[in-house]
Order: sequence, then C-alpha cells, then structure tokens
Amino acid sequence: MALLFTLDPELTPGLRAELITLWTDVSNAGGAVGFVPPVTEELVRPTAEKQFDGLADGGDRLLVARVEGSGELAACLFFEDQRHDLMTHWRLLKRVMVHPRYQGAGYGGQLLAEAERVARGWELAGLRLTLRGGRGLESFYGRSGYKEVGRIPGAIRVAPGEECDDVIMWLELRGEG
Repeated sequence: MALLFTLDPELTPGLRAELITLWTDVSNAGGAVGFVPPVTEELVRPTAEKQFDGLADGGDRLLVARVEGSGELAACLFFEDQRHDLMTHWRLLKRVMVHPRYQGAGYGGQLLAEAERVARGWELAGLRLTLRGGRGLESFYGRSGYKEVGRIPGAIRVAPGEECDDVIMWLELRGEG
C-alpha cells in the first residue's frame, strides 16, 4: 500500500481528532512520543492542542501520510520552527508517529524520506530530532541518515527510578542529495 503525503493540511476538527487518536494509539503501543502507557485521548489532548497551536501561528508545519485507497491516517510528523533568528536554517522534527498497525511496513522510512524532501525544498541546512534512548530508535533514524550528535544521560524519567537518555540526532542537508 502506498502512502499519500500532504503538507499543511487544513487542521479541521476531524483531522485534530484523527491526530489525537493516532498519538494515543502510538503511545499505548509503547511509542516514545511524550507519554508512557497507558494513556487516553483526554490525557493526550492538552499536549496535542499545544502542538496544534504552533501550526496556527504559522511557525510550525504538519506532514501527514494517508494510506492510498482507504485514506486512513497512517503517519505524521511536525516540523517545529525554533522561533529564533539564529535558527531559521533548520527545523526540529517532533512527534514522528506511525500507527502501530503499520509498524514494519516501511512507512516510517517513507515518512522520514518525505520530510527530508520537503526540507530540501525549503533549502534548510538540516533537520534535528530528539529521542528516548535505549529503544533502538538510534538505529532506525540512522538508516535514514541521521547521526547522533548529543546525549544527556538519564534526562527522561519514564517512571520512578527508570530514566532514559535524551538523544539528539541531526540530518545534514547541505551539499547532499
């Protein structure tokens, strides 16, 4: 099944609801997108609304991927603008999510490739992301060209006495591709 990508779709109430459901499903499947399972849509909604606010002011951008044919929301990510004059040449990828039913189908790699294509079109110097260490995500993003450029040991507390590293990854876009 192919994915159809849309950059900056209209953030309708229906799309908001789909994104919150996706975020909840990803979180409950163990995805490291800001929560520790179990979560409900009611718990996710306030964080999602803050992320949506960044789209409303025009600084951030949303990329969604739907399954061709069914139109089902399969994946998404946010390009977050740092809102600082010295950092306009790159974006932070946030909430990189693929629905659990599509894990292993290659959709994550396709989503990252589309994000890279978009960023190159904007003539950005690079894309940055952070991740929860120790979950194999470093190698996942590494396959798409991201390099680890920083690590803060134990910075993410997922439970009392259970800390994960906060890992910073960077995809250099200048002079490549």
